Amino acid sequence: MAVLTIDELVSNLLPGQAIGGLDLGTKTIGISVSDLGRRFATPRELIKRVKFGIDAEALLAMAAKEKIAAFVIGLPINMDGSEGPRAQATKAFVRNMAQKTDIPFVYWDERLSTVAAERVLIEMDVSRKKRADRIDSAAASFILQGALDRLTSLAKDATPDSAG
Repeated sequence: MAVLTIDELVSNLLPGQAIGGLDLGTKTIGISVSDLGRRFATPRELIKRVKFGIDAEALLAMAAKEKIAAFVIGLPINMDGSEGPRAQATKAFVRNMAQKTDIPFVYWDERLSTVAAERVLIEMDVSRKKRADRIDSAAASFILQGALDRLTSLAKDATPDSAG
């Protein structure tokens, strides 16, 4: 398993492969999955964290079921650009996953993804209780959608302009 940049991921993906988005929390792992065209991120049921081995098994079972070719995981960078304890915990999680899978991971700056996800859920008039249950997967969708948009942009830049 490798940690790739978003630019490196472009050349490692085959057409029709899905990507998973992850929002790693202390109590849950929010999950979203792209469609096979890699245009849209859709939230999935989150994983309640127990301990690493169990969490990893659940994540890999989901990856096999959804045919995930890569994971984009939110990296919780502080607003000043520094990495705090949560960013270090995320990197440790990815290092531990490297021993269990060949699926590559891409770090994605997740600043404000949870805030954006909560705003959308509020606009949808989702109750406070239901928001708490859905926020991590909604944040994972924001993380993944940002990466999908970047992949689309990179693919367009790589395609020769036929009108030119």
